[in-house]
Amino acid sequence: MPTIEGYVIVSANGMLADSTGVMPQSLKFPSDQAFFQSALDQADVIVHGRHSHEDQPRSAQRKRIVLTRKIAALEQTTQWPHTTLWNPDGASFEAACAQAGARDSAKVAVIGGPVVYALFLDRYDAFWLSQAHDVIIADGLGVFPQVPRLTPQAILTQHGMKPAERRVLDAARNVDLVAWRR
Repeated sequence: MPTIEGYVIVSANGMLADSTGVMPQSLKFPSDQAFFQSALDQADVIVHGRHSHEDQPRSAQRKRIVLTRKIAALEQTTQWPHTTLWNPDGASFEAACAQAGARDSAKVAVIGGPVVYALFLDRYDAFWLSQAHDVIIADGLGVFPQVPRLTPQAILTQHGMKPAERRVLDAARNVDLVAWRR
């Protein structure tokens, strides 16, 4: 069974992008980017939606599963190297992992967007929630579909996760990282 970990940075009000769906510069911090890059380097497969991408130097070399409702179940694509397209309504996550060539013991990194993050809420082994506590994004895109009605922390708690460790990523800019675990 794969290990599934989520990775995101959000604003104080739980947003991961602005109203156009783009991550603003105000959410980009070198310390968080370094943590994120390192985590992706350790992952066997990256999972994300059609509009998410990690935009890292080794992005094209990574195995990935991209969620889309535009196909029936599973397909390979030539658009991105090493990519399997997956419709969760037509195939299981395990089938998607097998199609992508991920072992049963694979480390899976889920990197968004909101629907993708929510799909794994009951399966995460860890969810790495970075938060920029001094950044507010009005009318943005929340990390989970229920944000801002609920905080990301409340949603993770509802799904059996607890804060296990906290790291300060940038004290001067009030950015931290909390590992949520079962």
